[in-house]
Amino acid sequence: MLRFLLSLFMAMTAALPAQAQLRVFACEPEWQALVQELGGDAVEAFSATTAMQDPHRIDARPSLIAKLRRAELLVCTGAGLEAGWLPHLLRASGNGKVQPGQPGYFEAAAVVTLLDVPASVDRAQGDVHPEGNPHLHLDPRNILLVAGVLGERLALLDPANAARHRAATAEFAARWRAAMTRWEREAAPLRGMAVVYHHRNWVYLGEWLGLKEAGVLEPKPGLPPGAAHLARLLTQLGNDPARAILRAPYEDDRPDRWLSERARIPAITLPYTVGADGAADLFQLFDTTLARLRAVAP
Repeated sequence: MLRFLLSLFMAMTAALPAQAQLRVFACEPEWQALVQELGGDAVEAFSATTAMQDPHRIDARPSLIAKLRRAELLVCTGAGLEAGWLPHLLRASGNGKVQPGQPGYFEAAAVVTLLDVPASVDRAQGDVHPEGNPHLHLDPRNILLVAGVLGERLALLDPANAARHRAATAEFAARWRAAMTRWEREAAPLRGMAVVYHHRNWVYLGEWLGLKEAGVLEPKPGLPPGAAHLARLLTQLGNDPARAILRAPYEDDRPDRWLSERARIPAITLPYTVGADGAADLFQLFDTTLARLRAVAP
């Protein structure tokens, strides 16, 4: 009889529906990766973009609308990074849970102090973000800040797994702090190293590592460099040399190669976000970035 009752209980338990995963729509791969670190198999996280796409310029495809319509949490950078496509997705999705001001709407930029906040903005300045530079994830200290707030948001939206989310957030924070200590030790030779940015998406990385900005390939944010600007930059580097030119995988490498050949400095591609070569997760993102920078250090 006991065996029969045990078998009956097991059968009834197996027939119970599984706990539904919290559906998370991330605008960029770094936030999908962070949600997965904090939520584990209690979340179903999707990224609207890949490491090979410029997050400023994404088509608001029907497939993305469908994904956002089902989401219970939207995690984006904010600070205008997604201004060209996210508002359309939000309107078209008709999903009240993830609209601005709702618990299901989360912007990482609201958690950190932004760099490059302009005193004024007009179209003549190029693709300038009024709130500040949105590429905040390239400073690991910002990742830690965002993780703490995002972990609480997961707990709020998924109360059945709240304790689990908080424990995972604490565990991630401990591993991240240990990794930051190691990264900062390994990066000591990079402090003061002069570099050229293709776009100012490396400002947070440079601020964290103490890099010296020797120039920017884009004459204005989002505008491709012309021959005259490249020539001026080449002359500038003749007087004030740099160690390398930094670009993201999705950026056109032709101006980088032109300047690299003439200035006789390497043009290196850094992962920029999770999913690029050598960056399968957030930890590898910084491991690979530092390894490639150290290879060109003095």
